Amino acid sequence: MRITSVLPCILLFACATGASSQASGSPQKPAAADTSSLVGVWRAQMNGLPAITLTLTNETGSLSGAVLLYLLRRDPGRPETATPGIPEPLLNPKFDGETLTFQVSHRRAHPPGTLSDPPITFRMKLTGANVAGLYNESEGGPADVNQRSSSFPLTRTDY
Repeated sequence: MRITSVLPCILLFACATGASSQASGSPQKPAAADTSSLVGVWRAQMNGLPAITLTLTNETGSLSGAVLLYLLRRDPGRPETATPGIPEPLLNPKFDGETLTFQVSHRRAHPPGTLSDPPITFRMKLTGANVAGLYNESEGGPADVNQRSSSFPLTRTDY
């Protein structure tokens, strides 16, 4: 008698499980791009001095990081110097498998004169193993990153 009362429960559970998996037949999210080629520290130099340090991590399962921009000074009669700014967190980082797009707060970078300025958009295009070009989208130029000539060459290290 117990078997006959358990059997309908099992059948009901199996039908409910099958129906819920079919009901969730909504379009699947595309698989996230593999970010392993991005994770690490990316550096750019200008005239032998540090210009940009971009740190990328995927510790929480989503891409995050910060960028440190350097102020390069060329004072007459003095050697050129590089002074680091304040690291800025990456806003809205997105990676399509070849190009990383992110934003950086402009209002925090140069207050108080830029408090109403929108974030600056950057695009980093991988050009080889541990090599990329960083483009400032806010400076204009061709919409296609492949057609741009003005970029900072970045080199990746593990940290």
